[in-house]
Amino acid sequence: MTVPLRFGYKASSEQFGPAELLEFGVLAEEMGFDSVFLSDHFQPWMHDGGHAPAALPWLGALGQRTSRIVMGTSVLTPTFRYHPGVIAQAFATLGVMYPGRVILGVGTGEALNEVTLGLEWPEPPERFQRLKEAITLIEKLWDGERVTFEGTYYSVKDATIYDRPAAEEKVPIYIGASGPAATRLAGRIAGGYITTSGKAPELYTDTLLPALHEGLRKAGRADDAIDTMIEVKVSYHPDADTALNKCRFWAPLALSADEKMGVHDPIEMQRLADALPIERAASRFIVSTDPDEHVERIARYIELGFRHLVFHDPGEDQAEFLRMYGAEILPRLRSRFS
Repeated sequence: MTVPLRFGYKASSEQFGPAELLEFGVLAEEMGFDSVFLSDHFQPWMHDGGHAPAALPWLGALGQRTSRIVMGTSVLTPTFRYHPGVIAQAFATLGVMYPGRVILGVGTGEALNEVTLGLEWPEPPERFQRLKEAITLIEKLWDGERVTFEGTYYSVKDATIYDRPAAEEKVPIYIGASGPAATRLAGRIAGGYITTSGKAPELYTDTLLPALHEGLRKAGRADDAIDTMIEVKVSYHPDADTALNKCRFWAPLALSADEKMGVHDPIEMQRLADALPIERAASRFIVSTDPDEHVERIARYIELGFRHLVFHDPGEDQAEFLRMYGAEILPRLRSRFS
């Protein structure tokens, strides 16, 4: 199977309210983007100016306002705030309403989303096992007429998802991961794999992509059997200072795992991020005034084998970004990799 090359838009639910964000999603379709993804956060990364609209109703609204784009989460955690059965029902409903246009992206989660609700935040091995079990249960509910399931963490008794897509139109599950274990799991069982850009090149070449292919081989799947999606962080503007300083709101992305480990309060996350110099705050982004430089640096991810690139711009003027990227960057990419 040859996976098509697609270009998407990351709708920044941490930065914009739901109504404004919806208009950006509609504009993304108009400007030729192939997909729109958003994260499902209970709280944003930054307290001042932060937002956190619920992903599930927002996706329903986006589907109603658009006709072509693929849409989904990148990512949602189906293991703490939600029972996996609730997610199975919600995405089955979205799949019935918008067949072939919905993706469920899942991951092991962040303390920021769960601890505030009084939930215990376990160590990574348990979070990983919970994710595996949640995916198993979701798939069983989508496949079975009547499901009784008794797992280590979740159970259902005589459960039926009455409104769900036919088997050939079932919503694909993508696994988001930045480590080898969950990446291998994506290769074994998922319909797609999600990771993010801007990290050390050897993380992709020496760790993540080998783990993905190991998982594919263990499951007897071809190397191109699943979609490979990467959120590419870009800051494009004709003015260099503007392109650089747009990244300030997203400075938390530059914090190391140790620096933000266990932080569940956006106020504390903002304090840590505000202490970073702007150069470090922008370090995860492709920051350039030159469209050809953007294309060259994005091309590296395509050449690594990523087939679904979802662009995340950090600025306040998302309409400007969508129009500029849709007019100047996407055509160049499509021409080069046609």
